[in-house]
Amino acid sequence: MASRKSFLLRIDPALWSELEAWAQDELRSVNGQIEYLLKQAVVKRRGGAAAPKAPVSTEAQTDETKKLTPTSDEKNHSADYAPDDES
Repeated sequence: MASRKSFLLRIDPALWSELEAWAQDELRSVNGQIEYLLKQAVVKRRGGAAAPKAPVSTEAQTDETKKLTPTSDEKNHSADYAPDDES
């Protein structure tokens, strides 16, 4: 695993609370949420090229695929099926 740079970040408590709630909604740690947001900002600044996603375990990939793959019933009701927008 590549080494990671550690640093101290002073942050407003209200902003921390918002980030904490947002991270919890997306099942991330606050550190992971901040890193995710910073990566998105860098990609946007560079012109919007897609950022490589972090490697995910095979088990997690399978779970994610199940969540994103519509069932046959959902396919029959395609108007009701709208995958989450990741932008």
